[in-house]
Amino acid sequence: MADESHDVAPESVDEERLKIDGIAMVRLLGPQDRLLTTIQREYPDVEVHVRGNEIGIRGASEERLRVRRLIEELLELVRAGQDPTPTEVRSSARMIDADPGSRPSEMLGQVIVASRGKSIRPKTEGQRAYVDAIDEHTVVFGIGPAGTGKTYLAMAKAVQALQRKEVSRIILTRPAVEAGERLGFLPGTLTDKIDPYLRPLYDALNEMMDPEMVPKLLASGTVEVAPLAYMRGRTLNDSFVVLDEAQNTTPEQMKMFLTRLGFGSKMVVTGDVTQVDLPGGASGLRLVTRILDRIDDIHFARLTSADVVRHTLVGQIVDAYTEFDQRAQAQRFERDQAREFANRAERRGHAGPRDHLPRKGGNS
Repeated sequence: MADESHDVAPESVDEERLKIDGIAMVRLLGPQDRLLTTIQREYPDVEVHVRGNEIGIRGASEERLRVRRLIEELLELVRAGQDPTPTEVRSSARMIDADPGSRPSEMLGQVIVASRGKSIRPKTEGQRAYVDAIDEHTVVFGIGPAGTGKTYLAMAKAVQALQRKEVSRIILTRPAVEAGERLGFLPGTLTDKIDPYLRPLYDALNEMMDPEMVPKLLASGTVEVAPLAYMRGRTLNDSFVVLDEAQNTTPEQMKMFLTRLGFGSKMVVTGDVTQVDLPGGASGLRLVTRILDRIDDIHFARLTSADVVRHTLVGQIVDAYTEFDQRAQAQRFERDQAREFANRAERRGHAGPRDHLPRKGGNS
């Protein structure tokens, strides 16, 4: 009997229960328990099961503690009026794994702007650091793959700055590189031709502000959405300026844009250096990371696939392309090294016979 009780005891020690009061379980676990599924994917060695308003956690003590901490942090987000997403679950799990004493709910819970019941806030640790950098620096470069919220968060910070009267206007710009010299062949006025390239900025603006106010702000010049070419020759004082798709600027355009910075202004430059659409030549965004990386009050925030807030497949796609590019770069380096080695060997081969020829004025 003693042996049997000894066998049963570890099971009771390895499981604990967490009772949830005053919160609808669907808000904590998500529709179709998708947040619960995400938790189990993050901690595959831990069993998490739900019965009514009680959550059972079974597993090794250290892992069990992390899952409990994660659920408690998600509860804090829910109590603050926010509905956690799978991205926030994964991000919170990484923070807790790195530092069991961290508070993801505090880091991810700060709302930047709220409009029509929708709150815009960072959803990953990388996004939180990016937003903090915008607060702390005059010029910030947000560099990372698609879906990491680079432009969206920058625009949210711009709207916040305008609402707080920290700036008197917002200027949103991006290069219309894809059309290149072919703009003349597109139908309509110049505005009609340029509009498709600026449309994502208009769409984001309408999500963050009262749609009835946006046309008035545009008409008064308080908010300006314009192609990058329209920035030439201007000094942008008391403004929050966002340059989107900066990987498609030339080095000359990047220099032109950055030197528009005026008094009381803040600039955020966003782009993905892996998606350059320039027909030829160097990307201004790639070059500027080497030129300005040591200047005070200029910050480079680098987001990764871990900060992607779109479908989980997007992060996997980004990682797959990054791995492919790294392999291709390594292969090119090896080919270049082999070619250089062959060229050196060939030069030595040509030089060999001449080395045996008598020199002028020497003994034969």
